[in-house]
Amino acid sequence: MYKKILLATDGSEHSVRAAEHAIEIAQLKNGTIDIVYVVDGNTSKTDVLHGVDKYEVKKEREEKIKPVKDKITSVGIPCETNILHGEPGPSIVEFANDNNYDLVVVGSRGLNKLQTMILGSVSHKILKRVQCPVLVVK
Repeated sequence: MYKKILLATDGSEHSVRAAEHAIEIAQLKNGTIDIVYVVDGNTSKTDVLHGVDKYEVKKEREEKIKPVKDKITSVGIPCETNILHGEPGPSIVEFANDNNYDLVVVGSRGLNKLQTMILGSVSHKILKRVQCPVLVVK
């Protein structure tokens, strides 16, 4: 139980706290943690409009998840990073359901405060649609 964990992150403080909980759970069962970061359409458009080259874009995205990845690897837990494109909630749900995770861990709030207020939070969308247990960390 809970050996294959998916950690959704966006670089926010909540996602760093979520990583700490994912680590504790993974350590209990010698589990693994896969990190997922979703690039939405607005971010992609901004990158293209500002003429940022692909190498720089990839580097910037990896920097956002570096603190989380460093926490996981520093304690010896195997992890993989997955960068997806699309709307965060549905993209994470589809990825989690397609890859048979035992647990999804996500922060209660992310960097996009407008989406949280108007459209509903990413964590709420994940909680409603993922087919495995979900831990939402405050």
